[in-house]
Amino acid sequence: MFTIFKKEIRSFLSSLIAYMTIAVFLLVTGLFTWIFKETSVPASGYANLDPLFALAPWIFIFLVSAITMRSFSEEKKAGTIETLTTKAVSDLGIILAKYLANLTLVVFAILPTLIYYYSVNKLAINPEETGIDRGATLGSYIGLVLLGAVYVAIGTFASAVSENQIVSFLLSMFLCFIFFIAFDFFSEIPLIKSTELTTEWLGINFHYRSISKGILDTRDIVYFLSLSTLFLGLTKFVFSSRKW
Repeated sequence: MFTIFKKEIRSFLSSLIAYMTIAVFLLVTGLFTWIFKETSVPASGYANLDPLFALAPWIFIFLVSAITMRSFSEEKKAGTIETLTTKAVSDLGIILAKYLANLTLVVFAILPTLIYYYSVNKLAINPEETGIDRGATLGSYIGLVLLGAVYVAIGTFASAVSENQIVSFLLSMFLCFIFFIAFDFFSEIPLIKSTELTTEWLGINFHYRSISKGILDTRDIVYFLSLSTLFLGLTKFVFSSRKW
């Protein structure tokens, strides 16, 4: 399993798309956090990283889909999927190795944004009193990692469905979008207005907003872990169907 994990990391980092997707993520979040007047921290006058955490889930839809689209699609297209399955690793072990490798890459993409945290805190007139809210920021970063975990599970599933990387990429983006924000729209439909809170609860955004406030509610954590497990289970079902 660890061998497959290392292979996935090396394979991704040896391709240009790895650096391009991570660079796009950092460039766009940097522009909204520091440059664009409507959202920039210097223009707002407040020591917080709200622009980063508000925008990141949307950019993650593209970033994670680009990272995960190669997971199984490339193996199928290259005809190496059979070689992979002959190794002394179970189907679940293969899926988890690829999943954890992709999640590690997502965390690598997040880590450089810690420079934003340091910079914003230093810009505060009195960091101890008017500096960035550490609790809320920590919660937001935890929420971002959990969000990435769900997106990676969805992207891994999408990659297992098709041998075409573009199809996997588009399917992953579509599913991530649906689970992130679509339930908020569904809750506004008059016919189900009475179940608005329940409908919103089904969406990722509801739980991401909750954790971003710095409140680590076990219900939110269980939601993220459950949704990740669901899509990993679906991935195993699709991946194992080759034996039928």
